[in-house]
Formats: sequence, C-alpha cells, structure tokens
Amino acid sequence: MPCMRRLLLLAAAALLAVPAAAETLLVVRKTDDALDFMDPGSGLRVATVALGRAPHEVSVAPDGRRAAVSNYGTREQPGSTLSIVDLEQPREQRRIDLAPHTRPHGVAWFAADRIAVTVEGSQHLLVVEPDTGRIVAAIATGQEVSHMVTVSGDGGRAYVTNIGSGSTTAIDLVAGRKLGDVDTGGGSEALALTPDGRELWVAARAAGQLAIVDTATLAVVERLPLPGVPIRIAMTPDGRTAFVTCAGSAELVAFDVARRKERGRRKVDVPLAPGAAQRPFAGLAPGSTLPVGLLIARDGRSAYVASTMGDRVEQYDVATLVPLRGIPVAGEPDGLGATHVVPRATCHACTAEPTGP
Repeated sequence: MPCMRRLLLLAAAALLAVPAAAETLLVVRKTDDALDFMDPGSGLRVATVALGRAPHEVSVAPDGRRAAVSNYGTREQPGSTLSIVDLEQPREQRRIDLAPHTRPHGVAWFAADRIAVTVEGSQHLLVVEPDTGRIVAAIATGQEVSHMVTVSGDGGRAYVTNIGSGSTTAIDLVAGRKLGDVDTGGGSEALALTPDGRELWVAARAAGQLAIVDTATLAVVERLPLPGVPIRIAMTPDGRTAFVTCAGSAELVAFDVARRKERGRRKVDVPLAPGAAQRPFAGLAPGSTLPVGLLIARDGRSAYVASTMGDRVEQYDVATLVPLRGIPVAGEPDGLGATHVVPRATCHACTAEPTGP
C-alpha cells in the first residue's frame, strides 16, 4: 500500500510539472448568451460563463486576466451592457450598463483601465473604465452602423468601421475627438492594423474588397478585390500575413502584406448545424456556414475560425492553411479571444447583476 501511495504521489507531481497550455481559447456563443473557455489542444470545454443577451465580441485585457464582452442584443431587444469576465476564476465580475447607448458591438481592451466599445444604436465610440463601469468618453462617429474597432499600439488612436456608411472613422483617444472619415467601401466591417501601425486593412463586405489605409495620411493607398463577403481580418504577429474570413464563400483567405497579394485560400468545410437556416443572421449568406470569428494564436502558428452556422471552431496551420482540428461549440460561435491564464475552476452558470456607470 505505501508503494502504491508513493506511485500516486509521483504521478501527481509529474502532472503538476507538465507546462500549462500555451493559451486558453475564448469563444462567444451568440444564441446561448455565454462565453466558453476551450482548451485548443484537446478541444475540451474548460468552463462556461453566462452573459447578457446575444453577446457578439470579446477582447482580453493587456494582462490576460480579464475580458470584456459586448452584449449586443437582438433585433427586437437591443442590448446595452458590457460584461467584464474574470478569466482566472471564470465568472462575470460585473455587467456595465451603457444606457442610453445601445447595441454595443466592437470592443478593444487597450489599456489596463480603458476599454473602447462601439455602440451602433447611438453612433458612438465609448471609452469605458472597467473597474468602476464609468463611461469616461463618448465620441460621436456620425456614421451609420459603427460596428468594429481597433486601437493603435500606443493607445492614442482608434479606428471604427461603419457598415451602413461604407467608411472608417479615425478617432484621437487622447483628445477625445473624431479626426475624420475614410471611404473604405460599401459594408466596411472588418479591420486590422499592421503591427507597426502604419497600415490599416479594412474589409468592405458589400463592395467585395480590401482597402489599405495609410494611417499617417488617412488615405486609401490600395484596394484589393475580394468577393465572397469578407467579414473579419487578423494579422499574424510578425505582420507578414493578413487572414480574412469570407462569410459568403465560406473561405479563409491569406494575403502577403508586403506584396499585397493573395497567397492562398482554404474552404471552411463545415456542415450546417441543425436549425441554422432559422437563425437571425442566416440571411447574410444563405447556405453558408458563415465563418466569421477569426483569431491568430499568440505564437503565430495557428488560425482559429468560428463557423457561426456550423457550431464549430476550426483550427488551421498558418503556414499551409491545412486544417488541424475541429472543435464543436454550440450556440452560434462568433467572437474569439485567447489568454495565457489557465482557469482555476470550472463555472457553468456564473452571472452578475447589472451595475450602473
């Protein structure tokens, strides 16, 4: 018996000595009002946190310990809250009320105490303090359907895409004012900055193109044709490749950033989930599994794609575009994030009451 106990202790010590997973994958489930914590290596769900109505996008804090999720709501019931999620002990820490602003969507946690979030209902970009829930700035875009946001590495400037206006708005976050609008094409939605901050790539889904913006001059320097409803863009950490998900053609497309040329594409070959055709966003591209959510792993080796109508997250090799594994995620997976933090506990129904600003 002592020998058996010693063997068990040795086995436990060996397990503790195994390095933690490189990152935990965060998946927003729109129709299940939840955020899943996934182990990308095993494809297993580690934890689930309940959120507000119809969440869409997620952004992880710079220290990787918390995340912000926009609770967009439905067509009938617009949302007006932002969830702050503890990633170490999975739970919703607080739910920030953004009223009178509605339909929060794009979110970027760009500094320890600052989160940028677009609100389509009021055509604004909000800057929110996560610990107090205070809205520290509300900057009008004056554009229709202000949808996604990205922030420069120094936290000084934000860019907001406006689907309805076919434009991208540049905002000075230090001065709290709008700098101007750039004509980036009909249905401008996805956007990503190159790591050096010199170029902003914008996908215009209705125009079927990518617009490349010089951030110094706010001028479009090139437009690349890309039919198939391009809807999300993500840059590799080295800045060499831009990946785009095309919701209409159900493809993952890779572009050489320096040459501004397509270097490859892969069909996101996922079957439709049962009942997918009846979901609210199925009409965007009927029959497609709608690959939307897109994330490049921190090591730059993997790309994750969320098929919102296929209830799966697919992992691809960045260099070859070869599919590596499929991870089932029910409830219309959409926004994706990642953290180096390993969750300490499993929490399947953690909620928090809404809190005022």
